[in-house]
Amino acid sequence: MIKIATSAAASALLRGIFARAAVPKNRILLTEVRSIDWQSLTFIGERHEIELRIPGPGSNAIAERMCAGLSDAEFDVPRHTVADIAVRERRPCPSDGSTLLTIEALTIEE
Repeated sequence: MIKIATSAAASALLRGIFARAAVPKNRILLTEVRSIDWQSLTFIGERHEIELRIPGPGSNAIAERMCAGLSDAEFDVPRHTVADIAVRERRPCPSDGSTLLTIEALTIEE
């Protein structure tokens, strides 16, 4: 197994997103995660872009559980608050029955 290096905030965010799927972690493939430092005049944090692939069958139902109400979901990210999170892209792949997701988030240090 190849491990992708992530920040502590990105790792906690991923755990929360995966938990929403209510399936074993090996059912969801993390294809890419990018986190960059972010700051405004009053806050500092990180911007995250997470790309996932959910293999079929049943990938659409899993993606629906992960995405439903995502912007209002609470996440346990130590020393951070999830200020914004949204699905940027959700695309089915008819050739193999998988679903591709791109999720963007902003975490702010407390």
